[in-house]
Amino acid sequence: MAAKRYFRQQIPAVHPSRFLLLLLVLFSSPLWAQKTATVSGIVVDEQDRRLPSVSVLILGQQAGIVTNDSGYFSLRVPANRAFALVFSYNGYKTYQQNFLLNADEKEQVTVQLERGSTELTTVIIQDQRERSEVGLIRPNPKNVLNLPSPVSGVESMIKVIVGSNNELTSQYNVRGGSYDENLIYVNDFEIFRPYLVRSGQQEGLSFINPSLVRNISFYNGGFAARYGDKMSSVLDIQYNKPRRFGGSAYVGLLEQGAHVEGSNRKNTFSYLVGIRNRSNRNLLQSQETQGAYTPSSSDLQALLSWQLTPKWSAELLANYSQTKFTLVPSFSQLTSSVFSPLYTANLGVDIFFEGREKDQYFTRMLGVSTTYMPRQNLRLKFLASRFENEEWEERDISGAYLFGDRDFDANSATFGLIINPLGAGISQDFARNRLRISNYNFSHKGTLDAAGSQWQWGLGFDRTHIDDRLREWQYQDSAGYSLPYSATALTLNQSLRGNALLDINKISGYLQNNRVFRRGRTTWTLQAGVRANYNDLNDELLVSPRIGTSWKPSWKRDIVFRAAAGAYHQPPFYRELRRYDGTLNTSLKAQRSWQAVAGLDYNFIGLKRPLRLTVEGYYKALSNVVPYDIDNVRVSYFGENAAKAYAAGLEMRLFGELVKDAESWLSVGIMRTREDITGDRYNVYTLDSLKRPIDTIEVEGGWLRRPTDRFLTVGLFFQDYLATNKNFKVYLNLLYGSNLPYNIPGSVKYRNALTIPSYIRADIGFSALLLDGDKAKRRSHSPFRNFENIWASLEVFNLIDRANTISYLLIKDFSNTTYTMPNRLTPRLLNFKIIARW
Repeated sequence: MAAKRYFRQQIPAVHPSRFLLLLLVLFSSPLWAQKTATVSGIVVDEQDRRLPSVSVLILGQQAGIVTNDSGYFSLRVPANRAFALVFSYNGYKTYQQNFLLNADEKEQVTVQLERGSTELTTVIIQDQRERSEVGLIRPNPKNVLNLPSPVSGVESMIKVIVGSNNELTSQYNVRGGSYDENLIYVNDFEIFRPYLVRSGQQEGLSFINPSLVRNISFYNGGFAARYGDKMSSVLDIQYNKPRRFGGSAYVGLLEQGAHVEGSNRKNTFSYLVGIRNRSNRNLLQSQETQGAYTPSSSDLQALLSWQLTPKWSAELLANYSQTKFTLVPSFSQLTSSVFSPLYTANLGVDIFFEGREKDQYFTRMLGVSTTYMPRQNLRLKFLASRFENEEWEERDISGAYLFGDRDFDANSATFGLIINPLGAGISQDFARNRLRISNYNFSHKGTLDAAGSQWQWGLGFDRTHIDDRLREWQYQDSAGYSLPYSATALTLNQSLRGNALLDINKISGYLQNNRVFRRGRTTWTLQAGVRANYNDLNDELLVSPRIGTSWKPSWKRDIVFRAAAGAYHQPPFYRELRRYDGTLNTSLKAQRSWQAVAGLDYNFIGLKRPLRLTVEGYYKALSNVVPYDIDNVRVSYFGENAAKAYAAGLEMRLFGELVKDAESWLSVGIMRTREDITGDRYNVYTLDSLKRPIDTIEVEGGWLRRPTDRFLTVGLFFQDYLATNKNFKVYLNLLYGSNLPYNIPGSVKYRNALTIPSYIRADIGFSALLLDGDKAKRRSHSPFRNFENIWASLEVFNLIDRANTISYLLIKDFSNTTYTMPNRLTPRLLNFKIIARW
């Protein structure tokens, strides 16, 4: 049989330095030199009495001035462009006046303020834990709904921070880890995801409803012992506790939702209820595989809170969600180009389908917690929850394909057709899979403030029931021969069949101490703790010590140094247990990881505005690793502790309000992650002039790129508004990620030898205020009299219309040469939505 040759698509890549230069230009635009003018005048009230100490500032800037005792002000302003001055005074309505002045022009004005209920904005003192704890990032929840992204939610904002290569999924990789290495908590309840999802097209709504979120705490490494037993990250979400009636509703082309909140008069009971519905039909109709897409996802979520007594409180969190995905494919047309010194061609494959795919995912969750505070310094919390995933996957699709050179001559009668066939065949993909996972949790968490330190502890019991039935096979035919070829039997390319019925009991606990030391203006913090975890599946006890510290020296510069180290061991769960052949390895041991992180947090003035820079370097040493491959969003594990690995990198983030009240940030990360798989040996042959083997050498694969090995990631979230009107805003979301490896199935020598090109994506959104919060101007019979505001948004997804690649389809020609045809993600798409709050 002829030797296999692998060709990959060559796409001109954007050089990282040029991409970073573009981002630098975006951030440094306020530095451009500009001429100035002067605006001066007086500020008076309705009786023409002069008002002292009135705040006067340029719209979008942090600094400003105040009027003197005579109500007089004088301010230098930019010339030759439109701007606005904002006048605000406690007890009076805010007033805005627009200007357009020539260079060195002097303008005198008299501003009259009207009495009203508007007051100056209250200054909020932020939690300093964000600066002292390693890896902690706390995005503003208000930015979540403003972020232009095909999949809205908290996770989309997290992907701007850590990087992404798939806009259709809410899953993310952190510092070289897989999707299954991330912890998610909502009000201290652990959240689980569906497991059978193969592609982002099939995903539904994330569990987290962004309309209900109050606080977001994201740890991308080095997290403390109080968090669970996974190796990469923690996303800790706290929902709102409303004190008055309110709500919101939004309607878009992709998603619709609403929520209501409120409390009783004594604030002893509060409720928070949200409902959402999403359909990706408009998003998927532009995919390369044409057909009838019927995706739908909806959920209902509620948080009820009671203050039973001054010392006792209780919460109930409930969720029900369902996702259905139906696809009746008809036709797919893929195209790639091959460039080499000896061979250049435009290759294409046309696939005609018959059959249907139908997937369903149901999630039900109920959690109850009660908190007892016998003393002011002691907090005891008790939790009980049940989480259930029920998933069905039904697929029976056959396809006939023709592969070869495609004609791209627009003047030819065969334009767009295969003119030089290189291969033809049929395939059939069949699956009848069902998975039920239910998890019961009973836990206790406590906090004690005593003797200048804080003690935290926890104890939990989990019982997990897994009922899995796997039935799937794949038949491939090339030129009339089934693959792999057998002269005596009809063979399947892949066949998986298995049943699993597992009950897993797990006990876990932790003890942690937090201390703060101060000497003059110098501050040290110390977190030291240990976790323990035992499960009866493999009868393994894990002990994970962890320590974190920070130091703020008494320097003039506001800088904090921080570091953390510890063990992060991850016991196996459902996906890690299953081998490629469908069998389960119930004796699989936990993957073990020792990690070290060090960095700094620096507050400074730049671009005439307060900015914050964080830098962290990290190293992870992993053993007992279970190797895996990623195809779209499906993670397939070897099911064996067959490797050792490492990940090392450096991350930098810059936060700031380039315009007032509009936070933006830039995130840059570099990383390398490698693995060494035990027993990955292959033979290298020496051939004679007639291509016959005359000698062979056995070679070990050694250190190879892991599936998440991405050297450079860049994320940018930028907000701005018109210089003369804060009610017209723009939001920009940029993502760049360098290439990723892609595995050739069944190959030891060419493991992860293919390359997925760089991921480049830009999404932009424009928002306009249709109704402001000034209710005094509304008529008593107006249907909008109780609304706080109404916004309209227009979003452009994939602004540059880049055809990003998520995976490859491998095609063989008549000579057994294998070619790769890229599977693309979404093209440019428009979305419109209206958001109302009351």
